[in-house]
Amino acid sequence: MHGYEDAFGDFSNALLTPCGDSVRFVTTMDTTKRLTGKIRNILEGMNVGDAPDRDALRKLVREMPQGPRDKILRSALQSYFEAEALKPYQSELIKLQAHLEARGHKAIILFDGRDASGKGGTLRRVTRYMNEKHYRVVALGKPSEYERTELHMKRYIQQFPHAGEIVLFDRSWYNRAMVEPVMGFCTPKQYREFMREVLDYETSFIADGKTTLLKLYFSVSKKEQQKRFERRQNDPLRAWKLSEVDLQAQDLWDEFTEKKFELLRKTHTDSTPWYVIRSDRKHLARLETMKLILRSMKYRGRSRSLDVSPNPEVVLSGDKELKIMKRERRRHGKAQR
Repeated sequence: MHGYEDAFGDFSNALLTPCGDSVRFVTTMDTTKRLTGKIRNILEGMNVGDAPDRDALRKLVREMPQGPRDKILRSALQSYFEAEALKPYQSELIKLQAHLEARGHKAIILFDGRDASGKGGTLRRVTRYMNEKHYRVVALGKPSEYERTELHMKRYIQQFPHAGEIVLFDRSWYNRAMVEPVMGFCTPKQYREFMREVLDYETSFIADGKTTLLKLYFSVSKKEQQKRFERRQNDPLRAWKLSEVDLQAQDLWDEFTEKKFELLRKTHTDSTPWYVIRSDRKHLARLETMKLILRSMKYRGRSRSLDVSPNPEVVLSGDKELKIMKRERRRHGKAQR
């Protein structure tokens, strides 16, 4: 394995030293791993082995046409600089985490939204360098038969953070407001009860003055969602992501949109607001999510030079998104996303 990684390093350097130019490109191990999938797609059909040795890579670079060579170079540089752009914010998240631990405060961050909207990838970037002892990512599966007889909120509350901890929910109790009613996993009565009661629960969650609740809704366009589903279908490393809900998400697009409208209309408040992340461009969605988390909580040691101001084209308040959806309903008879 190390031989291949070393060879890939030579490959990267060779790509960035065309025509004798002495430009050097140093790539990290994490970046290398992210690049392999993109490069593999570019090299399909070129009869390249899964793990060519160093000499084979050098030969490949020498014989590669300029077009594919330039494409790989652009892809490598884009991935590298996107990863580097996140690091100052990931460093700040470590400071935030340490502050919460020192003060005994807690944070609950909800990652909700449509399937293939980038929740998981953003979660991984947010937590990439955090202290694993003081955060948890919670992704609950289908409730058991026993859990179905209990209060809907109970199994989520059981996962809440203790003092000094951050808990990030990869889908939250708001499944009851989106997926479950659309897919028929709950009754209309259960849906109405949840929508009537959820804000009272959330008010109690933050009543201690030491708990921050941050609600994020990841919004992807229908066209981009379809592209991501197709990639999952054609990639054996991503096929496991396809679920029963995924397979019907495009056909039920309008139904999910209507439930999103009701979600924002009834559960966005000044004390527990929603923030909508436009996530067609994954890197921007990840960056803006980090900035939003950093803005949502005070902490010691904050960098004064780091720009955490929101990009209004990516991050929208719940009430602003609701206004956009209302305008679309008047113009087109339905909201678009």
